[in-house]
Amino acid sequence: MKETVRDILRLIRWQNLLFLVALMWVLEKWVAVPLLYTFGLPEVLPPLVLWLLIFATVLIAAGGYVINDYFDIKIDRINRPDRVIVGETVSKPAAMRLSIGLSAAGILSGCLAAWLCSSWTLGIVMLFMPGLLWFYSSAYKRQFLIGNLIVAFASALVPMLIGIANEGMFLPFVIEHDLQPIYGQLQPVVHDIYIWLGGFALMIFLYTMIREILKDLQDQMGDRELECRTLPVKAGELWTKIILTLLILITAALLCWFVFGLLPFEHTWNSLSVRYLVFGLLVPLACVLALTWASRIPSDYRNAQLLMKFAMFLGMLYSYVINVQLCA
Repeated sequence: MKETVRDILRLIRWQNLLFLVALMWVLEKWVAVPLLYTFGLPEVLPPLVLWLLIFATVLIAAGGYVINDYFDIKIDRINRPDRVIVGETVSKPAAMRLSIGLSAAGILSGCLAAWLCSSWTLGIVMLFMPGLLWFYSSAYKRQFLIGNLIVAFASALVPMLIGIANEGMFLPFVIEHDLQPIYGQLQPVVHDIYIWLGGFALMIFLYTMIREILKDLQDQMGDRELECRTLPVKAGELWTKIILTLLILITAALLCWFVFGLLPFEHTWNSLSVRYLVFGLLVPLACVLALTWASRIPSDYRNAQLLMKFAMFLGMLYSYVINVQLCA
């Protein structure tokens, strides 16, 4: 078997990795930094630490994608035979080596970032995540809802990494700039960063849960064949759609509560935050819901899943709305 660059890029889901890079960058530059500005502070996270953190996250995610395909060969031969890479153009030993290498490089980069910002928490997360993704791919993804929850949890951790890194660098920044006398006045900014990034983490958790269940609907033929206990296999297609509907409605309600109840912005129709809520967040979710109920075959569910990815991208861009509103 001869691996090609194209096969490797498909194996590591390069589009998803680019999304991860963009997500972490905009959350730092469009959420964390503007919040620091409101307290009269510049950016506290050095570019080196930010990019080490981004590289670590991307490499660990890439390793997780590879090991997922390694354990999913039988299922993929049923669900998407034209897209099988491991065992075809990339050998199983090569895939295993690639996964271990990517994960090890990610751990090294992440631990270096953790050391630079003096954060034990960040180091523990970086050591913990590759193992969690390994066990997810080898066993948990075939269990009822556990696999979906693990992927959603791992995705929701990404915004919180930015918060953890900023917290780690905050006290050294205060000491370096002789700001200890007003440290108590400045400390609430760390709390605010966690609250705002926590909102994005919750949104990503819910969006990922919806997408993962749509993915299970798409793959239910192979999952039934190999006796996986996913939600569509155990509850049936109708009940899965009902649960998805409830999940989408809960997500929409929480988005409205976040914008109207928590954000200190103007809440009229003319405000950017309200208009983006409607057209950038709620309308895409409504389209996903409509497409889900209209879906009958795997390709339909794939389209719904792709639309959900686009909705997640629009959700990420809400950080720009926050940036504009905070800097206004």
